Amino acid sequence: MQTLYMQEFQKIVGAENVLTGQEDLFCYSYDATPGYSHLPEAVIIPENVQQVSAILRLANQHEIPVYPRGSGTNLSAGCVPLKGGIVLLMNRFDHIIDVDLENLVVVTEPGVIVADLNNIAAKHGLIYPPDPGTVATATLGGTIAENAGGLRGLKYGVSKHYVMGLEVVLANGDILHTGGRNVKDVSGYDLTKLFTGSEGTLGVITQATLKLVPAPECKKSIMAVFKNLDNAGKTVAGIIAAKITPATLEIMDNATIRTVEDYAHVGLPLDAEAVLLIEVDGMPEVVAKEANEVLRVLKTNHADDIQVAQNDAERDKLWAARRAALPALAKLRPTTYVEDATVPRSKVPEFLREVSRIAKEFNVTIGTFGHAGDGNMHPTIVCDSRDLKEMESVKKAMNEIFLSAIKLGGTLSGEHGIGLGKLPWMEQQHGSKVMDAMKSIKRALDPNLILNPGKLVGEC
Repeated sequence: MQTLYMQEFQKIVGAENVLTGQEDLFCYSYDATPGYSHLPEAVIIPENVQQVSAILRLANQHEIPVYPRGSGTNLSAGCVPLKGGIVLLMNRFDHIIDVDLENLVVVTEPGVIVADLNNIAAKHGLIYPPDPGTVATATLGGTIAENAGGLRGLKYGVSKHYVMGLEVVLANGDILHTGGRNVKDVSGYDLTKLFTGSEGTLGVITQATLKLVPAPECKKSIMAVFKNLDNAGKTVAGIIAAKITPATLEIMDNATIRTVEDYAHVGLPLDAEAVLLIEVDGMPEVVAKEANEVLRVLKTNHADDIQVAQNDAERDKLWAARRAALPALAKLRPTTYVEDATVPRSKVPEFLREVSRIAKEFNVTIGTFGHAGDGNMHPTIVCDSRDLKEMESVKKAMNEIFLSAIKLGGTLSGEHGIGLGKLPWMEQQHGSKVMDAMKSIKRALDPNLILNPGKLVGEC
């Protein structure tokens, strides 16, 4: 990047907010996705929407790539600056502007941490439901851009269900305001939904209006062990068929069970094919009724062991197994790929069997856990990226996993996004005409292709 442009950027945000030192550039050359890294030419840290607008206007004029970034916790290489250019660090946008209790909405900047928003909402008996595993570090802007979900996705949905309005800066510097505080709004194209999940390829989010919901009064957690995977699958279907929507309905396969037990010693049987973790929430009377119905379904489908938490301490103990899944697997090898594929929930057992077959065929270690209630599975591959021969097998295994999900009527991502990591399979899922339509939208809003280039829809 020419020195002249750098001086112009310094005029916009101040010299102290333009980082060009090698150490700084390295820190923003990667995210939480293994295997992707590239140094940007500068890291620019704006403070307000006018600065973002000026930065994008200048970058667009000179066709400088811009990579919006929050905390960098995403798992799709979504903010890796593979073409150099600018990392636009949004962490100074860290203010909650308004908590509107009359309309149950909050207006916030994108650099606010998800957990911090929920801590404030909790003081009013409210929650912001999207809860990715990185809630303590992930920013709202990043989770909106990735359309993140989490454990509560079955009952409460993902980010797009709570984003009511956005302030977005386009590639040419124009500032748009979409949506608002209205519960109903069907005037024109739903641009709020378009930018939600667009992974920073269409615009830079500088403010969001988000829906809050009342926190549940009561919760009941249950763990069920199955020595037969089909029985676990029938249980998931049976719970939904009983017209119960749990707040959380999680599954772990045998490989994960064995790894977790070796890591955390929580008492899981090593011969179990699956463990289900179920939580219902809401009014105490409803929770009691739904928990009893869940127990009936578990017994009908031959659960081999059932544990019901009687208090918060026992609830925490039950969920310790699920929380230990990722760290237990990550401890096995130096490199961890947490993948994200979603299948119809009736196909979860079949998908788990496919992943097990793939692990054996390519001699790679894969533990699968995830959100059984909505079919969102996380096959987690542990390996050593320095072993080139092993990495060839890992890539083949990944290919088979994603193709299997697509063949089962699934999708490449339920919550992690596409970024760079899943681009090779996008056309196989969507077809060339859909991909062309997506690329047309990209070119219409970003004709010089400066915003997060090469991500989500690939090269345009």
